[in-house]
Parts: sequence; C-alpha cells; structure tokens
Amino acid sequence: MNSSLISHVATRTAWLWCAIVHLQASIVDGEVQGANNGYSHLAPAFKTYCASCHGPDSTMEGDILLTDQTIANLEENADLTRKLIEALDSRAMPPEDEEQPADELRSEWIKALRPVLHAAVAKSLGTTRTPMRRMNRFQYNNAVTDLFQLNCIVFTLPERAMRVHGDYFNPASGKMPYEVTVGNRPLGKSQMIEPRLGGVAAFPQDLRAEHGYDNQGDHLSLSPLLMESFLKLGESITQSPDFVPQRVGIWNSFFAAPSDDVDLEAEIRSRLMPFLTKAFRRPVDAKSLDRYTQFALHELKAGASFTDTMKAIAAAAIASPRFLYLYDRIDADNEDAGPQPIDDFELASRLSFFLWGSLPDETLLTLAAEGRLSQPDVLSQQIDRLLKDKKLKRFCDSFPTQWLQLDRIVSSVPNRERFPDFYFSKYRLSMHMMLEPLLLFETVLIENQPITQLIDPDFTYRSALLEKAYGDLGNTPGKSTGGNVTVLTYQRQPVSDRRSGGVITNAAVMTMTSGPERTQPITRGAWMASVIFNDPPEPPPANVPPLPEKPQQGEENLTLRERLAMHRERADCRGCHEQIDPLGFALENYDPIGVWREKYENGREIDASGVLFQQHSFANAVELKDAIIADKDRFCRALAGHLLSFALARELGPSDTIALDEITAKVAAEDDKIHSLIREIILSPPFRTKS
Repeated sequence: MNSSLISHVATRTAWLWCAIVHLQASIVDGEVQGANNGYSHLAPAFKTYCASCHGPDSTMEGDILLTDQTIANLEENADLTRKLIEALDSRAMPPEDEEQPADELRSEWIKALRPVLHAAVAKSLGTTRTPMRRMNRFQYNNAVTDLFQLNCIVFTLPERAMRVHGDYFNPASGKMPYEVTVGNRPLGKSQMIEPRLGGVAAFPQDLRAEHGYDNQGDHLSLSPLLMESFLKLGESITQSPDFVPQRVGIWNSFFAAPSDDVDLEAEIRSRLMPFLTKAFRRPVDAKSLDRYTQFALHELKAGASFTDTMKAIAAAAIASPRFLYLYDRIDADNEDAGPQPIDDFELASRLSFFLWGSLPDETLLTLAAEGRLSQPDVLSQQIDRLLKDKKLKRFCDSFPTQWLQLDRIVSSVPNRERFPDFYFSKYRLSMHMMLEPLLLFETVLIENQPITQLIDPDFTYRSALLEKAYGDLGNTPGKSTGGNVTVLTYQRQPVSDRRSGGVITNAAVMTMTSGPERTQPITRGAWMASVIFNDPPEPPPANVPPLPEKPQQGEENLTLRERLAMHRERADCRGCHEQIDPLGFALENYDPIGVWREKYENGREIDASGVLFQQHSFANAVELKDAIIADKDRFCRALAGHLLSFALARELGPSDTIALDEITAKVAAEDDKIHSLIREIILSPPFRTKS
C-alpha cells in the first residue's frame, strides 16, 4: 500500500487514540454530597430493615453502606438510588429470613425513591456515555460484505450458530414456514464450508462480555498490533483471488476501468464520494476526498492499473479508523452540557448496527443527509423497513444466542454411560438442542408475537431426533426423519405439554446448566436470574468449594436440595442464594439432558417448589411459568434491558432505569408485541442521545 495513504490511516488512528484518552479522562465518579432533600424520613425505615447488613456497624461485607448521610443525599448518587429501587422492587432485600416491611411500606419506599432517581440522573448530566469502540468480528464481516455487495462472506464465522439451508427467513412475509432446514456449528467443518473469499484469515473472535455481549465497547479496543492486522486484512480482502466481478456487486461502478475519453480525476471523485460515504457512514469531507483522489492519480501516473489502484483505496478505507470505529461526535463547546441528541447519521448507524449488525444502507444515509431520518413518521417507517428486511437475520444470528448464552452447550459433555442417547455416531444431541430456542426467537420476531411466547409458547420447532429425545415431553415426530447429520430438518409443532417449550424449559438450557453427572440448580438459578430477569448474581467467594458431582459418604439418600443446604452455610452467601436457588430448583425435574423425571436415582421425590420474588408460590416448572407471566412486566423490562445494552454496546446506567420503566409501560399497552419493544427501545432517550 502507498506510504502516503498509510500515513493518512495512521493519522486517523492517532486522532482516535487521543479521543479515547480524552473520553476516559472525562469520566468522573459520582460522589455523595451533603444536602438534605426532604426524604430523610426514609432513614428510620432503612435502619429497621437494612441496618443489620448495610448499616455502619454491620459485620457483613456488602458493597452498599446506608448511613443517615447517604440516605439524606441520595439525589447526589444516582447509582445507589437505582440499586435501592431495584432491590426493593425485586424483593431481593431484605432477605427472606429477616423482618419484612409491609407491602404498603415497600411501595411507599419505591414511590418516594423514583423522583429522587430522576433528580439524581438530572444532576449527573443524564445519559450514560456510549463508548467509542471498534466493530467486532461479526460486524466487520457484515460491513465489508455490504460495502462491496459481495455474494459471499468474507471469512468463516463459527460464532454464527445456525446456518440456513434454503431461504426460509423472510421477515416481509410475517410468517415462518412449517418446515425449515438448517445446519449447526457443532456438526463440524462441513457446516463451515460456504462461499467466502479465499486467502482471507479472520482476526480472533471477540468474546462475550461478562453479563453482556460481544459488541460491548469496553471489550473492543484496538491495539497497535491489531491495527496493523487490520491493514493487512484489508489488503488480503481486495487481493483475494475470489475478489472478482462475479463476487463483487460494485465491481462495474467502482473497480472497473472507465473509458478513455472521461475526465479521470472527476471520474475517480464521483466513484469515491458514495463509496467513502457508505464506508464512513456520513459524507466524506473534502480534505479526505482530495487525499484519496490524489493518491489514485499518483498511482495511475506511476503505471498502476485503474483496478489495482481502486483496490488499494478500498483496502485503505476498510482499515481506516473511520470505518473500524463506531463513535458519536461530541461538540467540544458543549461537552459538559449533558445529553445531546444524536445527529441523523449517528441515528442511521445505531439503527443499522442494532438490527442489521452492519453499515447503514443508501436509504438510511440519504434520509440522514436530508435531515429527515429523525422525523417521527420517517423514523417509524424505517424501523418497519429494517424489521422486514432479510438482513434482520444477522440480529437473530447475534442477539438471541448471546442473550440465552447458548454457546455454553458446545462444551457440555454428559456422562456417556449414563446418558447414551445424547451421543450418536461422532455427534452430540446438543447440535439439535440449541436450534430449538433460536427458531422460537426467530418466529416470535418475524410474526411479531407477544414476548410472553418466549416463556410459555403454544408452539416450538423440533427435529425428529430431538422429539424422540424428549421422551414423554415430546410430540409425535413428523414424517421427515432424515437429515440428522448434514442438514437438520425442523418442523413446527404444537406444545401439548407446558412442561416443555420456550426459552427456559428446553433441552439446550437444561443440558448446558448441568454437569456431566448431575443437574446444577445453582447454575440454573443464576442463568434464570441473569437471562430472564436481567439481575445477575455476584460471583461466589473464591474460597467456597463447589458441591461434588457425586454424593459423598453418608449423603447417598439425600436430595440435591438437602445436600446443597448442608453445603451452604455462609452468611455472606445467603442473599444471593435466596434469590437464585428457588429458580434453579424449579427446574430440578429436568435431568442433565432435559428429560423429565419425578424422582432421583436414590428414589427420593424431587421438590421443585419455591416462591418467586417473595410473592408468587409455585410447585413446579409450569407454575413457575405462570408466575413469570403473572408478573410479565418484570420480564419485559428485563428483556428490554438486554436489548438496550446490546443496541448501545454498553452496560446500563441509572438514567437507563428511567427509560426502561417507560418502555415497559408502553409495550404493555401494545399487547407486549416484540416489534413494539424494539420500536420503543429505538425511540427511547438513551438510544436517541449521546453524552
């Protein structure tokens, strides 16, 4: 690559490094101030119900200290106020075995604290900063594919769990077909064989953040070494032997040599303008356009062919920080003024990377250039358009797999002797299991069904082999029984037994939250708390040993609940376990591969009863579903939080709590439809502002 163009890329890199340092330096931790704001009447109640664990004389090692001063100055601490509201609302505090406030008092606390949170958010200048970050590997592949209009992928993406065989995914139809054929990553290399650019090596996969997603800004840094890799990657893409007119949709309009009678400089400029505008997601500035144009003219004068020159420009563009980085522009003169509306180009990028995992298309960029995208009626039309486009499949390939943490099933290895049906030939049943909840999510999204269908659906998709594996919980397998190895055929089946179906009670979740020998109720409960209620527990203390897989001497006749009760006696573990254990034991009737059972191997009856949020009693998994549906706004709010975090590529903050309350209320008024949820997230202040 020409040294002048590399220098241009390096200059842009240096500028963005300075911007990162500036952003990090401007983050100031909130401090508790000393003003009394008229709600100190809450202090006596907090002393009564909270001081034993969170008071100044407590011996507990909690991370929240409640004193008269902190309570009197909650308006200065938005994060603490948010935590108090969430703990009270979820009934996580006080612990079950402590004195409980009356429901009226609990409601009074929450009612009194909500305006305090609003005031605290306003004082802290509102919106949590959406971080500058580079594209992750999945987004980069999509962006390059769309920029060049490739009819193949750039490189193989093992993180894309489900490969489509046939063209079943058609959101515009509003209907999923009765039968679909798909492939799955655990099938092995044969499922990774698909048209791609030869000679292009992918950079390492970006791992999912703890309690988050692989697009989180604090995980997507760009080291000098990785920057050098991107420079080489850009060249390898445009120099691939498969980067040819048959593969590249913009070949004739960008790479093909023009006729001899054209004004070469004008022709180059006319080609670069739309290309760089799409690559950089906003109109390219005159200085950059001049730099790229002069480079092209220099190369042509030195004897390079027109096509090779444009390939060099394309390689430089996709290695540029303005292509690689997703970031908002902040007005330096108003940097401390609080939240600012994002401009239309930033809105276009947020929309496209949220729902398509890629660059804005020409329609979005044109509306942004006209200043019309943010107009309510236009934005509403574009949300509908994005939800009906086939590129929505990328959202389905990224969000639900990470939300449900289904990547964990890849490493699940139940004891082969105890669970022989999990294994067939050299394959595992996990490849059939993990696609069931993914197809459910796709159907709910394409058909715009209520999000409660994710919890307690009246249908599911299963292969014949998976139906057989469910035993008593399975339906009668359909006629199509082939394709169990290279191509998996799934049919839409009614859920005749509510013990199965949904994103909770499916074999994939049951298997990935179990060990080789036994179920793991604590793991299952932690999964439920994190995924379904978006309230992940704190990591366990490092000095607490795990419960052995097999019963120890003298424990052979105990139930797993009894064994765990003996194992867990630490006071500092109590709070979390009171929340997660009932959720885990509610699923105890499912064995380590998701088959229903009534008793343990020692003959003892399984006790799956519990209480959800100290309000809803249940005796089994079906009644747990009933409890979740009865409190469906809590699930809606949790799913909204997951989606908003995914959309903004960051952890949520106190100001987002206010937005989630508003989103939940609006979605409930629209019958909890999933499109309404996505729409309200896009229309919410966190999505539409920057800080």
